[in-house]
Amino acid sequence: MSKTKTVSEILIDVLTQAGVSNCYGIIGDTLNFVGKAIEKSSINWVHTRHEEAAAFAAGAEAMITNKLTACAGSCGPGSLHLINGLYESNRNNAPVIVIASQLAASSIGTGFPQEVDFLKVYQDTSVFCQMVNQPQEAQRIFTQAAQAAINKRGVAVVILPSDISKMEVVEQPIKIWHPQPVTRPNDNEIEELVKAINQGNKITIYAGYGSKDAHDEVIALAEKLKAPVVHTSRAKDSIAWENPYQIGMTGMFGTKAGYEAVKNCDTLLLLGCSFAWTEYYPENANIIQIDHEATQLGLRHPISLGLVGDVKTTLQTILPKIQPRNDSSFLDHHTALFTKIMTKYKANATPDDKHPIHPQQLIELIDKYADDDALITADVGTPMLWGARYLSMNGKRRFLTSLKHGTMSNGMPQAYGFQKAFPHRQVISLSGDGGLAMLMGDLLTAKQENLPIKIVVFNNSSLNFVEQEQKGEGLVEVFVDLKNGDFKTIAEGCGFNAQSVSKSSELEAAVQTFLAHKGPALLDVVISDKELIMPPAISYENVKNMVWYGSKAIFVGKGKDVIDMIKNNI
Repeated sequence: MSKTKTVSEILIDVLTQAGVSNCYGIIGDTLNFVGKAIEKSSINWVHTRHEEAAAFAAGAEAMITNKLTACAGSCGPGSLHLINGLYESNRNNAPVIVIASQLAASSIGTGFPQEVDFLKVYQDTSVFCQMVNQPQEAQRIFTQAAQAAINKRGVAVVILPSDISKMEVVEQPIKIWHPQPVTRPNDNEIEELVKAINQGNKITIYAGYGSKDAHDEVIALAEKLKAPVVHTSRAKDSIAWENPYQIGMTGMFGTKAGYEAVKNCDTLLLLGCSFAWTEYYPENANIIQIDHEATQLGLRHPISLGLVGDVKTTLQTILPKIQPRNDSSFLDHHTALFTKIMTKYKANATPDDKHPIHPQQLIELIDKYADDDALITADVGTPMLWGARYLSMNGKRRFLTSLKHGTMSNGMPQAYGFQKAFPHRQVISLSGDGGLAMLMGDLLTAKQENLPIKIVVFNNSSLNFVEQEQKGEGLVEVFVDLKNGDFKTIAEGCGFNAQSVSKSSELEAAVQTFLAHKGPALLDVVISDKELIMPPAISYENVKNMVWYGSKAIFVGKGKDVIDMIKNNI
């Protein structure tokens, strides 16, 4: 005789079979039977203090492990709180399954308190979204959701009414498929690709996140072509390490070397790259794009040749056919420029108590003393920029920030996801003071779950990235000042070992102590609020707007701010 189980138990059996280790969330009445099913399973319930943090953490774990991860919310407000983290996860192509528990099916459509139409809410941020209307269809929907998240690379949402969650049905055999197809252009397209590359003289490789599994192939191609390698921010940890051809990034986060290598080439190879800012593309170059998704071809900028294929497989196919180059002058110019730029950066990382702490000094010390296999997250804003520009990668470190969604307060909860995935590795969040404050209640998650994460606060009492955007528009800053509390005291109250530093000469010792602590630790660093994010190329428009800002600031009595900004950056 077939054994019956509750729908909740079948859901958890499917998730277990699909490889889920952790489910992040906050329990609630409509989730109670799901919670009991998790308690009896091998899946670990991770109790966050806000559902938004749960979704961020689940997405981070899914990205770093490449495994299906779960998060859950109760009816109405509980599941709605997941939404920002789910946008982040879906845009990152992270395989996340969402258990959105719902009111009893008999109450839906009556305007009952907390009723929300999750089918409408989640359609725009998922690759799969269905509600279980009958207990007999539950296992099929759960299985479809798991396979969609894994194979479509995104968020799958299961909406589960509370009354259905406790009904019993017969469980069928469970099988979750994880196919791994290999894709490359056809033979005629390969020949066209090889011909286009061989005709180029000044060739630049622009490697994106789609190249993350092709580190060795990208370097082999760069060696043959004597081509500089520019990488996107998302590709930093997979492309920049042990790569003598890498010259950083272009765009606002980039360096002059990366900017000029893209702008001045005659052939640009976009490898798994979908860089969005069209003004940084070359104007008179043959642009060749290889991507796994046909709809990405030519999406950002007109291209000369677009092909569908896995970057690794495609490069392995064409490498024997590429003509080796002897002239390395284009490459040498840009690698020398990159070395000069990084040497100049080191100057701002030198301790100097006459001035406020430069963020460059802080990021260099984190880079110096962090473990070789540290997992690092960064809040959107200036921590994201300093991390993307100046952290060094070695093939073992990982770096994650919110680049496609660009949301505040991502760093700390993503660090929780990293720590749950790898309990014995060092996990560091580069947190902005504004970002940390937004989800500060989830400092308690470290205590709740015994997670030894390290949070370093870039404390400039400002929404600094926004402030610089306003100045760059020629405006005197408005509504960006932050009157922060005492982060050290708050963190200590949440179970962290905490320090505050405002002197440059004391920073190195503080960083060492902070990173060496065995449990959760927070380091609050008061950094300069006048540090400018210098773009890779300064345009007339940049200069004009900053002059306008300076003139207006002096006129409204902020002349000292202008003088301090000049002293700090020039």
